[in-house]
Amino acid sequence: MPHLNKLRTAVPGESGGDTAARSLIRLRTALTLFFALDGFLFAGWVVRIPAIKEQTGSSPSDLGLALLGVSAGAVLTMTLTGRLCRRFGAHPVTVAAGVLLSLSIALPPLTHSALALGLVLLVFGTAYGGINVAMNSAAVELVAALRRPVMPSFHAAFSLGGMLGAGLGGLVAGGLAPRTHLLALTAIGLLVTAAAGSVLLRHPCPAPAEALPADGPAPRRMDGRTRGLVTVFGLIALCTAYGEGAMADWSALHLEQDLHAHPGAAAAGYSLFALAMTAGRLSGTALLQRLGQTRTLVAGGAAAAAGMLLGALAPTVWLALLGFAVTGLGLANIFPVAVARAGALAGAGGVAAASTLGYGGMLLGPPAIGFLADWFSLPLALTTVAMLAAGAALIGYAVRDASARETPGPGVRGR
Repeated sequence: MPHLNKLRTAVPGESGGDTAARSLIRLRTALTLFFALDGFLFAGWVVRIPAIKEQTGSSPSDLGLALLGVSAGAVLTMTLTGRLCRRFGAHPVTVAAGVLLSLSIALPPLTHSALALGLVLLVFGTAYGGINVAMNSAAVELVAALRRPVMPSFHAAFSLGGMLGAGLGGLVAGGLAPRTHLLALTAIGLLVTAAAGSVLLRHPCPAPAEALPADGPAPRRMDGRTRGLVTVFGLIALCTAYGEGAMADWSALHLEQDLHAHPGAAAAGYSLFALAMTAGRLSGTALLQRLGQTRTLVAGGAAAAAGMLLGALAPTVWLALLGFAVTGLGLANIFPVAVARAGALAGAGGVAAASTLGYGGMLLGPPAIGFLADWFSLPLALTTVAMLAAGAALIGYAVRDASARETPGPGVRGR
């Protein structure tokens, strides 16, 4: 990362220590707001998809192709965003992406064809992918400066923002046209970006080069070994995102179609999963401090695998709901840990590479489940989530020594 983005941090107890501590607190608050805003805006768009489908007159297949614009834009821009972060710093790129995301969410209601919708969603996806890489890169820097494993708290803010955006969107969907609703989200997004972004621009992250040997090695250049390790952590992120995408699109159908659940109970499946994931992320910092990164990752993968086997194969609705909740708890901290470790190895480039693979998993999950359900059955298809979660645990354990040389901050066990 560029040195201009790393100011010297005063040691606690020295002159300026209190000022540095307050700066870190302000930065953490501002970054938390950006994570929450990202989830809030994305969920606000998702709840208006049915209305946009009707407005554009799209068939289900046309809509599916248009929605690929979000994923395509996100995946294509992530590597570029990593380069921009290395050149200009993660904070300015986060602010710029926040502005673009806030503006682009107002575009879908202006379209009247599936083609036009796909093109504007490509812009929206570009902003979405950009802000995810940039703010995760900034978070990795801040975690190093704080010397505490607080990465899960940022992802918890994203989950909470998503729940708030979906809940608010559901409340206003019947009374507000999509254009009015999404334009209001633009205004909210620009206001939050102005408030939180001013903090990021005034306070570059103080992660001093002098302190890095005490906390761990400086992010390495992407040589062959580093690239391989970053790819491994990206695969771990992919396994998590695959499960999130599958749960979002298929959990309700499984409950209603295979277990004959009431539509309300079927909808509760993903809600329980999301709530459990949020709770897991809120407790993630304490868990990482107690168990360390590798044990947290392995335990999470094992729990998610067991939970998803129960959710997919349970004979009753209530057991399936319990399985979905356990799956959410298990998957909660795997993605944050994987991205944090990739960022510790290779800075913004590592975050970009791991995020690209991770979101590729979210893109791959739903269609893969659909094909497998056609060939076999939906319950059997959902067991692939358990297989990948178990795979993430095994991979995490296998590369436990790769980051062992990165001595954790105070109170954090390396394994």
